Amino acid sequence: MSELKSVENTLASPTGKAPTGPARGNGLKREGLGNFLRSYGALLALLLLVIYNIIFTRNFLTTQTLNVNLTQVATIVIVATGMTLVIATGGIDLSVGSLMAISGALAPLIFLSKQGPFSDPVLGVVAAFIIPVLVAGAFGLFNGSLVTHFKIQPIIATLVLFIAGRGIAQVVTNGNLQTFRNPSFQYIGLGRPFDIPFQVILMLVIVALTAWVMRVTIFGRYVLAVGGNEAAARLSGVPVNRVKLAVYVISGILSGIAGLIVIAINSSSDANLVGQNMELDAIAAVAVGGTPLTGGRVTIFGTLIGALIIQLIRYTLLANRVPDAAALVVKAAIILVAVYIQRPRQS
Repeated sequence: MSELKSVENTLASPTGKAPTGPARGNGLKREGLGNFLRSYGALLALLLLVIYNIIFTRNFLTTQTLNVNLTQVATIVIVATGMTLVIATGGIDLSVGSLMAISGALAPLIFLSKQGPFSDPVLGVVAAFIIPVLVAGAFGLFNGSLVTHFKIQPIIATLVLFIAGRGIAQVVTNGNLQTFRNPSFQYIGLGRPFDIPFQVILMLVIVALTAWVMRVTIFGRYVLAVGGNEAAARLSGVPVNRVKLAVYVISGILSGIAGLIVIAINSSSDANLVGQNMELDAIAAVAVGGTPLTGGRVTIFGTLIGALIIQLIRYTLLANRVPDAAALVVKAAIILVAVYIQRPRQS
């Protein structure tokens, strides 16, 4: 029996020799460290950033600092949550910033309307919450249709609205800056129930609900199956096209919600600025959070942590009087490190 075991070990070794104890042990240690970093690296990085700021950044442990960071990261997390689902299927969505601009352009036109069905203040505000988000979801459906029915690569399909979407928003507003003051509408960005920013509560609800969907529901399993091996998923009876359409629609809806939050905070809507570079921040949050850009695996709470890391780095640099341009370089370096850590282990 012992001779048979020795033969098995020899055949299992790439060199044709039985692996030695120390070498095999070192390999297992490296593999274990790699798995640990892939699973908890983002959380560890966030903890180190918090500890650094507690020690070196003045007034870091204050309610004001917490509110500033959470409110600034909320829209990134909301958009990145939808981006996570798209990336989990093996796709990508470059149009999220433009969809934010479209949603942000439509809302003021609705609740500032002086004639027609939306001239009623209550109906106007309700419609301003619903219609722009539905329109953004419809544009997400357009993205998904290009990917599923016309078989266009996701990066090209969503590049269409990345370019044209902001132009659509500018056409809708005639290129004008829309300013307003509407407390009922602006509650989504400025409300503070229980002295907690409403947008932060909304962010946490969206993250928790999406995490539950991905962990518990059949739809979540379908998303991972499509991203893991689309051909096998199709042969197994997974409705691949419907799943892809759904994730792009969800990404569009969440982008629309984020656009409403941004204009509510600013009390204005500028089609040139709303959602600018949001697609890069969302992809960065997903990558840093631990979701591989190749699809097939997803961590929603990891995306939340990734967004917090990026925001906290930006805050740390600014608090220590480092130019904002340096934050872009650091962000790029972090993405590079995150992608390197998550690379597939070579056999």
